[in-house]
Amino acid sequence: MTLKLRTNSDWSASTPMLPAQGPRRLALYRSLRGLIESGQMMPGDKLPTTRDIAKRFGVSRGAAVAAYEMLVADGFAEARVGAGTYVAEAVPLVQAAPAVSPAIMEQEARAPLPGALGCSTADETSLRIFRMLMNRHLAKPSLRHFHYNDPAGSLALRVEVAAYLKAARGVVCEPDQVIMTAGTQQGLDLAVRALLKPGDPVWLEDPCYAAARELFEGTGLSVTAVPVDGEGIDVAAGVAAQPDAKAVYVTPSHQYPLGVTLSMARRLALIDWARQAGAYILEDDYDSEFRFAGPPLSALQGMGGEGQVIYLGTFSKTLLPGFRIGYLVVPRHLRERMLTIRRLTDRFPSTLAEDALTEFLRDGHFSAHIKRARKRVKAARDALVEALHEGPFAVSTPEQGLHLVAELPPGTDDVSLAKRAKETGFGAKALSPLYLGVPARRGLVIGFSGFPPEVMADGARRFLSSLG
Repeated sequence: MTLKLRTNSDWSASTPMLPAQGPRRLALYRSLRGLIESGQMMPGDKLPTTRDIAKRFGVSRGAAVAAYEMLVADGFAEARVGAGTYVAEAVPLVQAAPAVSPAIMEQEARAPLPGALGCSTADETSLRIFRMLMNRHLAKPSLRHFHYNDPAGSLALRVEVAAYLKAARGVVCEPDQVIMTAGTQQGLDLAVRALLKPGDPVWLEDPCYAAARELFEGTGLSVTAVPVDGEGIDVAAGVAAQPDAKAVYVTPSHQYPLGVTLSMARRLALIDWARQAGAYILEDDYDSEFRFAGPPLSALQGMGGEGQVIYLGTFSKTLLPGFRIGYLVVPRHLRERMLTIRRLTDRFPSTLAEDALTEFLRDGHFSAHIKRARKRVKAARDALVEALHEGPFAVSTPEQGLHLVAELPPGTDDVSLAKRAKETGFGAKALSPLYLGVPARRGLVIGFSGFPPEVMADGARRFLSSLG
């Protein structure tokens, strides 16, 4: 077999590392041999000339020639007269790349199931527009794509986000108060780092969003579970349990996971408590765009709580999680601290995605997208509810959001039911593990976004049929 010769245009990607001490020819030989054995330099790859490698690494040309002669003598390289030195055809690979865990491969290949949470609704019109916008910015890229940018994100995008939030959610803010993030979780992490220190007491809704709980407990905060009832978080119970809390994390528009909306009386009580206690409200408005009956209540931030409220939002639920674009609205006195933390952890958002999203908002495409997505989600919700009524669940049709709770009698093992659901291809989540204390209710948390109505209904009925 004839060795296929290849000339690497840039062999610096395989630059050997030389120890500070010891003979140069042996150090160079061992480093190059290691690159060949590990597969970083492949059979047929051309090695740099001895003059080039000697100059690059400050060794004598004689040391480089000696190293190459040793590689040839040991069968790791072939010298071709007039052509140079190449990696040999057959060499042992003693440092094979680590195998990917089967569990990781399975997770990578696994598609989301109908009923799973966190799925957005694909829209061909919006995807077509985004392709056009992304191609336009790639064809004529702005200079801002070629250097480091503002950690707060594009000013043009922040102008559009601020205008949208004022009109749609009643948020009181200016563009300089908006910080673009890689989704809600990063925004929440920035807020926790900026506002709190280990040991600080905080309130958390009970039951709650598991990722928020993990963040709070993982950063050493002292968490007080505050019960949620039909009006949302029970502010009076929180005051009774921990009046001096430094912050509270809430999902007032559509409480996760129970789905209730924080009543006006509770909203006012929460803002009053935060003012008196000098505490901050972390308002996660994660799916407020999806309301199916009447206008939503205004955001807490716009109800006189702008000095106390850090408002968190995301485009993951409305567009797609793959964009990784969310936003914070922060009081001005916190802005610089949060931007310092952002700069030290993530530098700045993706400028290419930002520019495309800016035009998408500015030209009215986002509003049109929401109308289409809301219609599709509503149809999937209705199909899911109809199917679930055939089973042993107590289900009410939610007026807002992208998920519902199918309640079960007290004492029911909802964890086992959720496992069975996944085995049948239905992505329900158990409610009871989302409580911080003893679960007050049992049931399944089921998403209805991201799948057509017939797929949602079929998944639910397939699960129900497995219950016998």
